[in-house]
Amino acid sequence: MRSGAAYLRGLDDGRSVYVDAERVRRVAEHPAFRGITRTVASLYDAALDPERRMSFPCPEIRGPANKIFMIPRRREDLQERRRAAETWARLSNGLVGRGPEHVAGFLAGFAGAPGVFAKAGPRVAENAARFHRKAAAEDLYCSYVIVPPQVDRSKTAQGQEERFLQAGVAAERDGGIVIRGAQMLGTGAAVSDVLLVSCIVPLKPGDEDYANTFVVPLGTPGLKLYCRTPYATGKPSAYDYPLSTRFDESDALVVFDDVFVPWENVFAYRDVELLRAQFFDSAAHVLGNTQAQVRLGVKMKFILGVARKIAAATRVDTFPGVQEKLGELASLAAVVEGMVLAAEASSGVDRHGVARPDPRFLYGAMGLQAELYPRALQILRELCGGGVLQVPSSYRELLSAETAPDLRRYVRSPGVAAEERIKLFRLAWDLVGSEFAGRHLQYEMFYAGAPHVAKGYAHRHGGGEEAMACVDAFLSTYSLPREET
Repeated sequence: MRSGAAYLRGLDDGRSVYVDAERVRRVAEHPAFRGITRTVASLYDAALDPERRMSFPCPEIRGPANKIFMIPRRREDLQERRRAAETWARLSNGLVGRGPEHVAGFLAGFAGAPGVFAKAGPRVAENAARFHRKAAAEDLYCSYVIVPPQVDRSKTAQGQEERFLQAGVAAERDGGIVIRGAQMLGTGAAVSDVLLVSCIVPLKPGDEDYANTFVVPLGTPGLKLYCRTPYATGKPSAYDYPLSTRFDESDALVVFDDVFVPWENVFAYRDVELLRAQFFDSAAHVLGNTQAQVRLGVKMKFILGVARKIAAATRVDTFPGVQEKLGELASLAAVVEGMVLAAEASSGVDRHGVARPDPRFLYGAMGLQAELYPRALQILRELCGGGVLQVPSSYRELLSAETAPDLRRYVRSPGVAAEERIKLFRLAWDLVGSEFAGRHLQYEMFYAGAPHVAKGYAHRHGGGEEAMACVDAFLSTYSLPREET
């Protein structure tokens, strides 16, 4: 398990990250990434603290590793993984969505089901397990891109206007393959160590060139990341934008300009069926998304906490209508946390010997994610009212002899000094109104894909057959009356 300093040093690998048409020479020091890289470094440092219990004796590497790489074999292992995910999520209050622990769950799922990958043949069958060992041994931060660019969503890769808009195999060479094209949405990719590349959007026969799964280090020649507008730059201070300045993990379009990938880094090759099997025949999808729901539960509780402090500061927390809103927020947070615990409590061991959270409850939470999070923000927005707008333009107005007296007199609450009230409402604004807030709203609404995709998972695993059996049993207890003669 590595330190935060070791993580930061690893980012200086010659990667090609572009912001505002300029290549970033040192990612860890650039204003767009300095906050998030320090946050990730703090996660690694926290994991080294024995009191946090983030390490375990990993049988795959015969030594200690971060619990995020654990392949769970029993319910107790799922509990340990959840607690580790909660430990990291609390350090950002759930506002780092794709930290190192997310893709680690997918890697653990892959490695726990070698039989799934054995169908691809001996050349790649062991690669997923081998890379999992490497990632655990070196404590790597892996991000992923598993969605093709939004060029023509009515067609799969083979139907696009030209070849290799979606990343695909352009050629084979001695020792590996050459990848050309692009993938989205590289959340956290610019500040990670290794990129997992695949496609979760269903492909069909004829798409074989694009049906690949592989890993590639971020410093690989020909790999280019085009980042969206950073939200950390240009902010006056963490006091004014406490979330934007520290937790903006960035998203990127990832371009593969004839990137060479050695065979040992290829998990699936030109195999449409394996691309779906790797996620769902293994435990990869449920393990990765368990982390996502753990994180969301922590985030929802944080929103509840901010809302309660806002209500207390403005002395409206005794109003019945406000208590109703706060009660609804508490209910929303409990739904997410409760579903995670239910999925864990109802877990079972699959045919690969891997403990899986019950998808009925896990996907039930995911199916509501696009509604729960916007509703939570709406409640917080209503409780804030104009308070998030009636704040000074920056912290400097609290330090200026000319402006500070007015602010300290008029922007305060009973028992809450101006500095503390403004600090609280600034935090609330960074949750509901800033660019950072808008991005998080979009992120949570489409986390599991389009609404029909997210609810489709819930539909397939929601116990519908059991529900219909209940109806059938009841229907069998009565019948059409016979007319008396």
